[in-house]
Amino acid sequence: MKIGITGASGQLGRLIVEELKKKTDASSLVALVRTPEKAAGLGVEVRAFDYSQPKGLVEALKGIDVLMLVSGNEMGKRFEQHSHVIEAAKTAGVKWIVYSSLLKANSSSLLLLSGEHLATEEALQQSGLPYTILRNGWYYENFSNSIMGAVAHNIIMGSAGDGRISAATRLDFAKAAANVLTSSGHEDKTYELAGDNSFSMSELAVELAKQSGKAVEYKNMPKEDYADALVSMGVDPGYAQFFAAADVSISKGDLQEDGRQLSKLMGEPTTSLSSAVAAILAQAQ
Repeated sequence: MKIGITGASGQLGRLIVEELKKKTDASSLVALVRTPEKAAGLGVEVRAFDYSQPKGLVEALKGIDVLMLVSGNEMGKRFEQHSHVIEAAKTAGVKWIVYSSLLKANSSSLLLLSGEHLATEEALQQSGLPYTILRNGWYYENFSNSIMGAVAHNIIMGSAGDGRISAATRLDFAKAAANVLTSSGHEDKTYELAGDNSFSMSELAVELAKQSGKAVEYKNMPKEDYADALVSMGVDPGYAQFFAAADVSISKGDLQEDGRQLSKLMGEPTTSLSSAVAAILAQAQ
């Protein structure tokens, strides 16, 4: 059985490949990437694969039985790109697609992300192919810049209020994906994946203060004020609006999930807040 992994040179895709190599022979894995040179060190077969170029997708998918469709990173273009992949998979004879979606995609207020993910989910459900939807929650790594800024300036800014976040590391999600891809009984199922324990931004500030020795506090701000502050720090205005909208989504509970389906699929607890903060701080040293 050959498993293809799209976006295999990216942050999540690369980790999925590495976890799969622990569970199956590397010869059964195919890295599907837009720039093959970036995947040269993965130790698996590499094929050129560009979501936005549908003509070459069918040929790249030939011989692949299971496809891990890691969502694209171009907001506004994802659904069209994912549709190309799903159609090519049907033509090429792929037998099962596993898709990395967004936590609570069917109810999230973070419309910049949830709309395209939900549309992709619906396309998979209508494709006639067996599918599995992995609705990934927030990555701890998304806080890296905020954490390092807080160490420097003693403050974390945001618009998340008292909202709670059930975060996990990319590696946690990669482990779960690898387990799903190499086991049975997951067809036509949707999993809400999130960390075992949740925290607020204020609790993140407390943990950061504890580990860094700095007097870090969380400052909650109206959405537009937060976006303006990000722009003043050099963040692109479009991304600033996205990050501010994500914080508002947090305040509404969109990134909290208590079902612990991620740790069940992993077969081990998810990474704790203290361990994640320690890892981020260590990387900056």
